[in-house]
Amino acid sequence: MKLLILSITAGQGHHQTGLAVANYFEENAHQVTQLDCYEYLSPAMKDMVSHGYLVSTKYSPKLYGKMYRLAEKADKTDHYATLFQLTNTLFHHKMARYLEEAAPDAVVCTHVFAAILMSYLAEKGYYYPTVGIITDFKAHPYWESTRLDYYVTPNEFMIPSLIKKGIRKEQILPIGIPIFQKFSQKTSKEAAREALQIDNIPTILVMSGSMGFGNVYKILQSIDAVMEDFQLITVCGNNEKLYKKIQKKRWKHTVHNFGYINFVDKLMDAADYLVTKPGGLTVSEALAKELPMLISKPIPGQEERNLEFLLNFGCCMRISKTSPADEIIAQLMMNPKKTELMLENVKILKKPDSTKQLYEHIMNMISKQKEIKQ
Repeated sequence: MKLLILSITAGQGHHQTGLAVANYFEENAHQVTQLDCYEYLSPAMKDMVSHGYLVSTKYSPKLYGKMYRLAEKADKTDHYATLFQLTNTLFHHKMARYLEEAAPDAVVCTHVFAAILMSYLAEKGYYYPTVGIITDFKAHPYWESTRLDYYVTPNEFMIPSLIKKGIRKEQILPIGIPIFQKFSQKTSKEAAREALQIDNIPTILVMSGSMGFGNVYKILQSIDAVMEDFQLITVCGNNEKLYKKIQKKRWKHTVHNFGYINFVDKLMDAADYLVTKPGGLTVSEALAKELPMLISKPIPGQEERNLEFLLNFGCCMRISKTSPADEIIAQLMMNPKKTELMLENVKILKKPDSTKQLYEHIMNMISKQKEIKQ
């Protein structure tokens, strides 16, 4: 079986979701190709989209948020005509030729722009069984402009909003955002801490996010001021400057500081709380690992919508200027019942078998397609 995964580089979540799907299919002896379709169609367009997203979310987040809100208010026909008609008209023949040569049995779109392109191709007669993965806890407004076979959502609670967008209930797969299998199983905190060779005491994991956004150092300073007994784990990713700054500081609490690593799953097992930005994939991994969250500095648009959902569901608390990290941590440690309630809600939302269920659905979908052709 040949699977094609289409994405567009705008943040790391879409790409990492595609990798999680690809890994599972490859482990089951299937051929997988992962393609940034805008990079293939036009490197200049790919740079414009990825750099535009990076610059606008980092340096003009309020403007980006206003643009996102305008998209939410716009009619779905406006989405299609104003943003994508030119792209689809210019490049759909090139994409169609690629698909004919690759001959995939199914296509998975992890970004809405890729889903729109596949919808346009289907209208032109180039149909392939296609599944779209909504990688946030509220669908980007442009999903209204797509016509795919199925839509993967983070949970069943998104079904009413998607039906309002014109997607039929039988098309919706509320199986969760696909995650790497190492996040699908939970190890006890005691065993995880022993494996990491850290103390078996309350543990707070602080992550900076894939693009290094968020004032991690200030949050650490705030948490470090709390008098309770706990330890901190920090993950700085590729942010070498932040890593060195944390290393140089003399902290009141023990801080286990990491740069770029490939065992975040083990750190999540060891932690009692996760301090992070609300990217869809990170949140899904944390839910699978049963971690209550403290959310800081969401990017306006998708991340703000993720935060709204998590707050309304009781899975997280929000760090802000008027509700700083130290006060939230102190409240949680003074009131264990609050953590218990958050954890109960986290367990309702967790979808540890999302990738396996997507695999099973796609294999079944392909099987039915082959029966129809025969």
